[in-house]
Amino acid sequence: MTAVSLLDVGRYLPGDPVGLDRYAARINPNTTLNWDAPMFRPPAYRHVVGRDESAADMVERAACALFDRLGADARRGLDVILTNVLLPDVPFTGVGATVAHRLGARPEWVLDVHNAGCASFVMLLRLAKMIIETTSARTALLCNVQNAAGTIFSQPDVITSPPSAIPGDGAAAAYVAASSESPVLDVEIVHLPEAAPDVQLEFSDNRRYWEPGSGQLNVRFTEANVEKIIARGSRIVPDVVRTVCSRIGVDTGDIDVLITNQPNQMFLHGWSTALGLDRARHLDTFDRYGNLFGAAAPITLSHAIEDGAVPDGGLVVLAGFAHAGDLAGAAAVRWRAGG
Repeated sequence: MTAVSLLDVGRYLPGDPVGLDRYAARINPNTTLNWDAPMFRPPAYRHVVGRDESAADMVERAACALFDRLGADARRGLDVILTNVLLPDVPFTGVGATVAHRLGARPEWVLDVHNAGCASFVMLLRLAKMIIETTSARTALLCNVQNAAGTIFSQPDVITSPPSAIPGDGAAAAYVAASSESPVLDVEIVHLPEAAPDVQLEFSDNRRYWEPGSGQLNVRFTEANVEKIIARGSRIVPDVVRTVCSRIGVDTGDIDVLITNQPNQMFLHGWSTALGLDRARHLDTFDRYGNLFGAAAPITLSHAIEDGAVPDGGLVVLAGFAHAGDLAGAAAVRWRAGG
């Protein structure tokens, strides 16, 4: 079977770092949610996308950082472009076609994968691996965009709630190819569709999103669904990591670098503890960038590569769960096993 490798990652963070002052001055004192709750304890900083910066703009900037290293031939020779944008700003087609045009590529496969949320990088990696193994495609670009901090969570009525201080915006572009250099050893995806109703979007005026009105879009949190998300998320991420490790014949203690989505520090510490890993091996950028949703894993990996935190031959596990836990995934990569 064709070996498929994750070779490099580029990142893009919009604007300057934004501190907590932006949110503290606006917090509604009557809210039932507060910064003291572990689920909503905010990061020190985050980046926030501007109104006129599109998801395609963000992907292009992340991809340019990547192809500055890989070269123009890699950019033009893309066979597959897979995208996930948290808040799609291009209806019908998604951003993939726009990204292909801007990069001067003519891929055979252009797919927008919308349902995978915070676990989308693992899902995109699985799809790229499957396509390269079973078709004539040899290269793929995986694009993740988190753009909710500057859209949903910056609305005047929404920013008054503590959860609005947690997300940060950013984008990542990862290059995957038929290669044995940094092989993707295995990928596990688990669906728990019964969890999907536990996170919902709503408008304050109860309208449908296509109907006219002035109500602002928000994510609905209740004490009951927060409790369920914490319990489910705490369990399913270690479960999928253990499954992947078991299938490739290693213990979780053999993981050199673990990178997950990063909803908050509570989950990050809990997952490390459950897997018996020293916290220093579970890398994150939460205090620097906040909750980056699906872009968290590739952006954190790009920093780890740049900082020399991923040893040659090291076992890298990427993992996460989406939404309220309706999907979880983990992928194992042997970093630069081929030298």
